Amino acid sequence: QVQLVESGGGLVQAGGSLRLSCAASGSSLSARVMGWYRQAPGKQRELVAQITSGGSTYYADSVKERFTISGDNAENRVYLQMNSLKPEDTAVYYCRISIAIRDYWGRGTQVSVSS
Repeated sequence: QVQLVESGGGLVQAGGSLRLSCAASGSSLSARVMGWYRQAPGKQRELVAQITSGGSTYYADSVKERFTISGDNAENRVYLQMNSLKPEDTAVYYCRISIAIRDYWGRGTQVSVSS
């Protein structure tokens, strides 16, 4: 059974940085797509950034130039470097890893940015 474990969340002041990590275990297959989503209180979950096995990346407009996604598809690990954090980045961040035809989600890690 594939399990995802996230780490790296926390409380930081505006302008600070955090690095999120997500590792998947339980599969011998490589991920096709790996991504980070976030959900703020009262809002829908949204895609923040994703990276494909070919190295293509996508970023939501709100995080461009501030966040960087990277990953190791062979090891099924994905990272999100978050710089210049803003209070509006406060949310629970979830990683999603797509292996074969299935999507797997982490349980989420809280990121809180104080003003």
